[in-house]
Amino acid sequence: MLNVALKEWCIVCDLLLEGKLAILLRKGGISEPGGAGVFELEHPRFALWPSWAHQLPDRIKEQHRDRVEVLDEPFEQTITGIGDATHIWEVPSRAAFDSLEDLHCWTKPQIDMRFDYKPEKPLYLMAVRAWKLTQPKTVLNVPDYAGCRSWVPLADQDAVDDSKLIPALDDDAFNAIVHRVSLAMQG
Repeated sequence: MLNVALKEWCIVCDLLLEGKLAILLRKGGISEPGGAGVFELEHPRFALWPSWAHQLPDRIKEQHRDRVEVLDEPFEQTITGIGDATHIWEVPSRAAFDSLEDLHCWTKPQIDMRFDYKPEKPLYLMAVRAWKLTQPKTVLNVPDYAGCRSWVPLADQDAVDDSKLIPALDDDAFNAIVHRVSLAMQG
């Protein structure tokens, strides 16, 4: 059972679970417990918790923009999938990231914002292997889950069964993306 979720824009969760996206950008939630340059995610396997509050239609590429809704947090939340962060790279430059233009859903202003926010901190790119749940899980969006946060600690009764999963991408497609990103992140 999985007892932690990553809050991410709803459209991003949807695209991950549709196999149309396999990378995420992060500045927070990554540490170096293995020593300098050995980056790890606090929780490498996580439920995908859709968030509507901060997603902005003009920050998503046009082909997906009509699917972006800006809503208040719902009373209930339905979790339909999980992610495994299989690889993490420090993004060496804007040019390196821009070479992956066809692999992500964000517009130039959104990418600019990610690079410009706390510029002294590195930007990380994660390869996320998404899996659809065979049985979605609906939970109450209690105060401990609400608000602007990356990680949502799930109570025992809200833990997600991650034993029966359907891959969003097959192994070959996912591995091809990882290989391409690895080459790009070499600078």
